[in-house]
Amino acid sequence: MSAAAPLWVLTGPTACGKTAVALALAERLSQQGGATEAVEIVSVDSALIYRGMDIGTAKPTAAEMAQVPHHLIDTVDATERYSAARFVADALAAVADIRARGRTPLLVGGTMLYLRALLDGMDEMPAIPPEVRTEVDVRMKAQGSLALHAELQQVDPLTAARLAPGDTQRIQRAIEVWAATGQPLSAFQQKRHGAVAASGTPATLVSLEPQDRAWLHRRIALRFEQMMAAGFIDEVVRLRARGDLDIDMPAIRCVGYRQVWEALDAGLDLGDLGDPRNPRTLAELTERGIAATRQLAKRQMTWLRSMPQRHVLGCDGGLSAEALAEQALRLFSPA
Repeated sequence: MSAAAPLWVLTGPTACGKTAVALALAERLSQQGGATEAVEIVSVDSALIYRGMDIGTAKPTAAEMAQVPHHLIDTVDATERYSAARFVADALAAVADIRARGRTPLLVGGTMLYLRALLDGMDEMPAIPPEVRTEVDVRMKAQGSLALHAELQQVDPLTAARLAPGDTQRIQRAIEVWAATGQPLSAFQQKRHGAVAASGTPATLVSLEPQDRAWLHRRIALRFEQMMAAGFIDEVVRLRARGDLDIDMPAIRCVGYRQVWEALDAGLDLGDLGDPRNPRTLAELTERGIAATRQLAKRQMTWLRSMPQRHVLGCDGGLSAEALAEQALRLFSPA
């Protein structure tokens, strides 16, 4: 595959089957062309980057990662902040390395902020001094997101209008920008740089999307229940036991982790997880986790609908991962 060849991207909402289709596509190409056509996967996922967060992120298994090389998984500790700008730099470096070895990079994932940054470019954001970030973080914890959202409405009404009052992370970021520069975040977001498109590299975007929303909801519920059965609560308990993480950190704000963390803060009675003493509470936790994941999928679909260049593959029509991979391959590499 030449350096000028289109970049392949496989995306879609959470629980739509991206991992299975990507693995099937990698196997199909390897059978077709041998080692020189082997695929290596570059993750486009803001949760898979964290080490020690495996169950709740539906991270590919060790066997799956042995089957196909993966990049940008388990790259940072859960205490670290990982930005879209850093993702773009890391992803482009991984793509260049894969192509330099004569292999095919396949970007796979559903973190739409990362994907848009890669394809369309990054907002020109200012650096925030550590002391400003610390000050705003202290204020957020003391006053809460509602108070800071009200403040944001006064200094940056455009950004405040598109942020929910409970969106702690983005509200805090917008207040940081105002505090550091005296300019609203919206002013910086009008300037963009560093896109794949700007580099002259075309991208082919294939999106797995269900036509039946209920189908995706069933998949989300089943996967979350499987996570719970696989020891998701134990995983969060281990993260809490480290002592250097809290619920305001980006890693713990990941869908599922936040809901389990909040339940533990509220005194969830774990009992014997094989025979819980408080099934009603565990059931409610599961419902909260499923609801949050459904909201994530809804946001992802909204992002996807704003990308008219994507090729949509219906993933809820009963086709196997292998059949969907074959369809994706025809879109990625038309005759």
